[in-house]
Amino acid sequence: MARFDERWVDDEAGPIVRSYAVVRGRTQPRGVSLDLVTLLCATGREPPHDMRLSREESHMLALCWQPAAVADLASDLDLPLGVVKVLAGELCHRGLLEVHRPGRRMVQADQALLQRVLEDLKAL
Repeated sequence: MARFDERWVDDEAGPIVRSYAVVRGRTQPRGVSLDLVTLLCATGREPPHDMRLSREESHMLALCWQPAAVADLASDLDLPLGVVKVLAGELCHRGLLEVHRPGRRMVQADQALLQRVLEDLKAL
């Protein structure tokens, strides 16, 4: 039986339930499909008066004034990828973030670049 004053972890362990608490128990983003390289951008809309943003959500919005990849957001926020996906999905659902899709010309340029890389790899 554990004593009342016994500590289960030391100060180095950090928060135990933080990720679960940050996403309020959710495990999947709402309505959008996000992967590591999905670019997100703030829409500039104000949050509804009845919506209270968490510190992490506010920080994410600030980081997304320029398009930012989900993986970069996870790194910048120092949060697990799954947590960032859930928070970003909620912000997208509320209209505060949007998925930034590259234009058609950019996709074609990427294909040309990939073709050159493939040819160079074959040449090795």
